[in-house]
Amino acid sequence: MRVSPVIIVGGVLLLVAAAAGFLLINKLQPTTQLFLGDGVFDARVAYTQAEREKGLSGVENMKPTDALIFAYPGDDIWKIWMKDMKIPIDIVWLDSNRKVIYVVKDASPDGGTDVIFAPKVPARYVVKLPAGTVDRTAIKADKAAVFDIKQEDIR
Repeated sequence: MRVSPVIIVGGVLLLVAAAAGFLLINKLQPTTQLFLGDGVFDARVAYTQAEREKGLSGVENMKPTDALIFAYPGDDIWKIWMKDMKIPIDIVWLDSNRKVIYVVKDASPDGGTDVIFAPKVPARYVVKLPAGTVDRTAIKADKAAVFDIKQEDIR
């Protein structure tokens, strides 16, 4: 059986279009510049529950300047798990004034949903960073983060 060149070309074009669409969607996710410790990060912002649930699931690597900010609508003991994670990360909880209140270094993806990380006091934001970032950029308790997000978009 011979496959028509039109079908092959059509299939290749469909794959290219799908890849371009995926890249475009990732680029359209809200971003902000994050200043935390001695670091400056290009941070994606997870405003919704669905975005927060997806988090970094499936991500295979992060650049040293990558970050993901989970923005929550209120203060609470926001718990983090490593569902479908492939890389270790540092996790930083911030209060409503954006001050660091709790840090977990080198959280392993091996625990999946069995291992839960949580701050001791309520937080408003959670920042996920590549493992080693907290030490490399001198992130410490009571230091403030600076970033610009749209409060009205948090759901």
